[in-house]
Amino acid sequence: MKTLHPLGQTLIVAVLAFAGAVVHSQDGVSKTSIVLGQTLAMSGPGSSLAQSFHQGAKLYFDTVNAAGGVNGRKIELVTLDDQGNPANTLVNTKKLLDQGVLSLFGFYGSPQVTAAYPLIKDGDVLLFAPMAAADEFRGALYANVYSLRPGYSEEAAAITRHAAALGARKLAILHANDGESLAALESAQRTMTSMGANLLTTAAFTGSKVGGSVDKALAPGPESVLVIGDSQSAALVVRELRAKGFRGPIYGFSNTGESLLAELLGKSGAGVVVARVVPKSDGTKVALVRELQADAAAAKLGKPNVYMVEGYIAARVYTEALRRVSKEPTRAKLRKAIEALDDVSIGGFRVHFVEDRVGSRLVELGLIDSQGRVRE
Repeated sequence: MKTLHPLGQTLIVAVLAFAGAVVHSQDGVSKTSIVLGQTLAMSGPGSSLAQSFHQGAKLYFDTVNAAGGVNGRKIELVTLDDQGNPANTLVNTKKLLDQGVLSLFGFYGSPQVTAAYPLIKDGDVLLFAPMAAADEFRGALYANVYSLRPGYSEEAAAITRHAAALGARKLAILHANDGESLAALESAQRTMTSMGANLLTTAAFTGSKVGGSVDKALAPGPESVLVIGDSQSAALVVRELRAKGFRGPIYGFSNTGESLLAELLGKSGAGVVVARVVPKSDGTKVALVRELQADAAAAKLGKPNVYMVEGYIAARVYTEALRRVSKEPTRAKLRKAIEALDDVSIGGFRVHFVEDRVGSRLVELGLIDSQGRVRE
């Protein structure tokens, strides 16, 4: 997939926007613009996922701005590159807060959110729609985080029910060692065992040599395997599992990237089941996805993936909240507008924040078929 801008151009745009935004009020609102702050991996680990999320969000904000913005104000998404490093996320978040933004938006990675949160914990700035699924963000300790995706425990529950229906209760987990994967692993161990899965072993993998880890996972005779990692690393592990003769169901969490994994695996992905927390990226049933596909085609961005869908949804929901605020938005009014979204249809995607800081509980399982396509 093409990116919205080459990386250099994207960062230049971000820097210019950042410099220009200094003139805005402390709450990131002027007579002509509303400024949101975002830091995520535009380069480095996780960049293939984070860039797609950013791309989808910016695509929708650009569409809104081309139509005149919200109540005459353009939405400025100031994006800084943290290279997937939580320490950089902390530094970038401080920069964004110092300049004055209405809110933070669309961070990527559970360790990154954890690193940045102390800066907003006791204030009035909220973080909207981080692409991070650690369960704790949905609890009372992260009261300024408003998520659009459920936590890993809910993905783990859906996978456990599916495996049980197939009679596959003996489970092995293969996982990467990055912070996001470890957050997913903790949820999987806790949730799946509590639901009756027999977790035989866990095995970590790093780099391109995964054979030893796969051998360890297969040694006790699992009936299903959960692979936790990004699409590139997960594809290596899936191929190795099949090469070593494992024919049972293989599962992945949403951070594996259903559509990305399918493209990498092709026919060798047959029988892999991956959780997703947004509608299918190449589907036609949901109006929002059809509109994204049309917008992406008009912008010559290529075929959307699940992370682009997630960013596009996040931008649409945020814009819907802005439209419900009075003509003079503030941080307090924005929070109130988000919390008033009561089973709202956003192009067929249901969002509910009333008495809940998690706007969607959608978890769907997609099956990769023998043609490398994702089926419901």
